[in-house]
Amino acid sequence: MIQLTHEPIDYQASVERVRSHSAGAVLLFLGTVREMTQGRQTLALDYDAYPEMAKVQMQKLEAIARERWPIIELEIVHRLGHLELGDISISIAFSSPHRREAFEAGQFLIDEFKKVVPIWKQENWSDGTKEWVHQ
Repeated sequence: MIQLTHEPIDYQASVERVRSHSAGAVLLFLGTVREMTQGRQTLALDYDAYPEMAKVQMQKLEAIARERWPIIELEIVHRLGHLELGDISISIAFSSPHRREAFEAGQFLIDEFKKVVPIWKQENWSDGTKEWVHQ
């Protein structure tokens, strides 16, 4: 499942949806809003996207990952809108037969997601300034 949402991400439900009796590994990656970025204090983040293109790119990433690794079930959810410190911005959950492939696929998915999916974040800094950046 590929999803963009304005609601908090229920990562526990994602994990349960990808679990399988065929899987020896279930991997969950959570991206969260951190307080410090390159020595600057973040108060919050705002995420925006081109939803139609973002979903297409997310589906392409899923297809590539499924071609390269034996993924059984996969779910990628990214939150849009205003997020506070500690909020979850992205959840990538999937199952595979073995842990090594799970870690490799997980690294690939988050790294490529940040490169190719058109989602932007606005850093809301503690000094009152704001800055839009690509993930």
